[in-house]
Amino acid sequence: MIYFFPKTTLKKVINKKFVTDDTPLEDPKNPDTSPVFQLYKLIATDQQVVKMDENLRAGGYGWGHAKKEFLDCILERFRKEREKYDYYMSNTCELDEVLLNGANKARAIAKQTLKRVRNNCGY
Repeated sequence: MIYFFPKTTLKKVINKKFVTDDTPLEDPKNPDTSPVFQLYKLIATDQQVVKMDENLRAGGYGWGHAKKEFLDCILERFRKEREKYDYYMSNTCELDEVLLNGANKARAIAKQTLKRVRNNCGY
């Protein structure tokens, strides 16, 4: 099941569960060994990735900054999905209707598939 954490919970998870080293803020950091950066690369644009890489390697940019950028990227990247999720969670009658329509479509397809399988197997 897909569940979208509220922004505050997501922020806590990123800040507490993502382990980073204790390199001082002023010192350059190695983004290649950072789980935060590796995950950021999966959802960020190429320009965003290059910018964060440069910032980390230059120094004066800490892991807290990187985690905040990662959170912002998640929120922006999945904004539409989060809005849709929130909408359906607030309108469960509509959600039930969508699920029922999907179940009816799946049932019709499954019925035809089973009929074809039974015919091919000689039942």
